[in-house]
Amino acid sequence: MNPAINVHTQDSKSDLRAAFFLNFAFTLVEIIGGIWTNSVAIVSDALHDFGDSLSLGLTWFLEKYSQKGRDARYSYGYRRFSLLGALINTAVLIVGSGFVLSAAIPRLINPQPSDATGMMALAVAGIIINGLAVLRVKDGKKLNVQVVTWHLLEDVMSWAAVLVVSVVLLFTDLYILDPILAVLVTLYVSYNVLRNLRKTSALFLQAVPVSGNVNDIEMKIRAIDKVQSTHHTHFWSLDGAHNVLTTHVVIDKSTAKDKVSQMKREIKSLTKNMGLEHITIEIEYGDRDCSMESDK
Repeated sequence: MNPAINVHTQDSKSDLRAAFFLNFAFTLVEIIGGIWTNSVAIVSDALHDFGDSLSLGLTWFLEKYSQKGRDARYSYGYRRFSLLGALINTAVLIVGSGFVLSAAIPRLINPQPSDATGMMALAVAGIIINGLAVLRVKDGKKLNVQVVTWHLLEDVMSWAAVLVVSVVLLFTDLYILDPILAVLVTLYVSYNVLRNLRKTSALFLQAVPVSGNVNDIEMKIRAIDKVQSTHHTHFWSLDGAHNVLTTHVVIDKSTAKDKVSQMKREIKSLTKNMGLEHITIEIEYGDRDCSMESDK
């Protein structure tokens, strides 16, 4: 294993572990504080943070699990378990959003007093704790880690909004601002969760990553000397960071063996910035040399 990759993997797991314990500990404080201040906005953030804690714990576990090497059952290894984690995390947050809305909407009709001073103290603590968690995981490249990072960043923004509302409530009796904030934050989080769900589902179903373009890849390969055409080119991602490319390359029948080796090196050079974990290049001599010709 590449030592640099190993160090990065260990750092990633360490960051996720630290972010998990920070978030989970503060979630417990939030639940107590939300009940104490009678703030549905804080309770809604507590539920979101609890969902994020589950997400972080699951991401931490699956990050470690996804590092297992390939075996007879999973020939590409276990990296796609990371995408599975992203899907589960998304489902947890969608369910949590439903609970928050069910608690906040009745408060819009019948607002209740909230402890503005307590809200302010919790908001400041929330910004600091969630901000530290974001700093620990923000450099993650896998989609699973990126989903968690986005959720934590949303929590920082939510706490900033709670801080603003708490300041307003120190000077006014506009208690309806609390449930309004809870609904707005939940809708905002839900919108981004569903957007991430679309991206994660596409990768899980082996769609071409947004950073790739099969037609562009084939065009670059066909520009190489002696290459006549390409077909059966497939590009997909194992976890949003480690990708796989396979392609059939048709070359002139007179091409020497050493030239074929050079062409393969050129193709690999063309794709070196695509995050490829695995690349398969099948060289064919003429259009009728393909073992999958009937599928073209």
